[in-house]
Amino acid sequence: MAVRTFLKSVPRPAWLTAGVAVVVAAGLSVWAFGFVIPGQPTAATTVTRTATAELQTMEKSVSTTGTVAPAIDDEVSFEVSGTVTAVSVAAGDTVKKGQALAKVDTLQLKASLLQAKADLADAKATLASAEDANDGTSAATAQVSAAQAAVDVAQASVDDAEDAMDDATLVAPSAGLVTAVNIAVGDKISGGSSSGGSSSGASGAGSAAAPSAASGSSSTASSASTSSAAFTIVSTNAWTVDVSIGETDIAHVAKGDQVELTTDDEGKYYGTVTQVGLLPSTSSGSAQYPVSVAITGDGKGLFDGVSVDVSIVYERRTDVLVVPSMAVTTTDGKSTVTVVGSDGTQTPTPVEVGETSGQYTEITSGLDEGAVVLMTSFTPSATSGSGSQNSQNQNGRFPSGGSFPGGGELPGGGEFPGGQGGQGGQGGQGGNR
Repeated sequence: MAVRTFLKSVPRPAWLTAGVAVVVAAGLSVWAFGFVIPGQPTAATTVTRTATAELQTMEKSVSTTGTVAPAIDDEVSFEVSGTVTAVSVAAGDTVKKGQALAKVDTLQLKASLLQAKADLADAKATLASAEDANDGTSAATAQVSAAQAAVDVAQASVDDAEDAMDDATLVAPSAGLVTAVNIAVGDKISGGSSSGGSSSGASGAGSAAAPSAASGSSSTASSASTSSAAFTIVSTNAWTVDVSIGETDIAHVAKGDQVELTTDDEGKYYGTVTQVGLLPSTSSGSAQYPVSVAITGDGKGLFDGVSVDVSIVYERRTDVLVVPSMAVTTTDGKSTVTVVGSDGTQTPTPVEVGETSGQYTEITSGLDEGAVVLMTSFTPSATSGSGSQNSQNQNGRFPSGGSFPGGGELPGGGEFPGGQGGQGGQGGQGGNR
């Protein structure tokens, strides 16, 4: 009865204070054993493995990025004048090299050809008369020479007229996809532009350019319309990539170098350097030289505008003896590896090293292919279970986000280390209610 009487005599505030003290002690114990002690650093450990000296291909390369574009981008226009009588393809069609694209009327062209042939016949008749009248004098000989020159000129006119007749049918200079058609039947064409040029002589309903602009006059037509060709054809199975190389790396790049290309979706392609620019551009703030790369093969899966990582290989050596760089120890300029025998014995062996590529080091002498070498790696001191990170992530709470039973607070509204004790305080407010 004395104990019960004593317990009843203790004031209620004292019991509350004692309860809070017990809860605080329990919380600190959990924090110490759950966070602080496991977070203490552990000692560094040494891990040993073995590797085999092997032959590999070592290469040096220059890396950059670029954008895929069609290798062929032809702007095709008529060489002759006339009225369009037929357009055989539409935008989106795929054409073969030499396929007819459009035709113009040949009435004027035929007349010009007939006149050229008539002039040639007259010139040949004149030449024949001069040759018959040639008596060996200087004057007669000169007449023959003049007549022969006239025949040559007339023959050239016939050849040009025949070519013009052929040009009345516009054909695709290469296979590809027709991306633009800027002429229509009935348009009047002013010839003179060449295949691959940027100017079209088309006019009328299907053309974007007026006749005056096509003929080179100082018209007020927009620059977009004056540069419109009759047809635009791009390749679908031949691709190129134009890249820029800095002045420190351009000396390594040469025409014919092999190129490895990788797309964002890990597609692998190959190519060769086709052109290296001689003059740099400084628009980016540093000297950059243009380099063109032709992708080999049909480039299946590539499209215009695709971004690629470009690696230009300027040196490649095969059958190079290498070991992992971790197996090589260099002290005072002298390199050694530890060779592991078949019986497990470890023998430090001096070696001569060459270049390092990635995680491998070239061995030029002192080691044979197939030799087993020892690799030593160190695991630095670390916190077991990443206790420090757990402490930060939990922000002062119990594991699994628990709180004090009943949601009690620390006296004076204090927080756990980590600054999140206020959440426990919110639970305490609920308990006090």
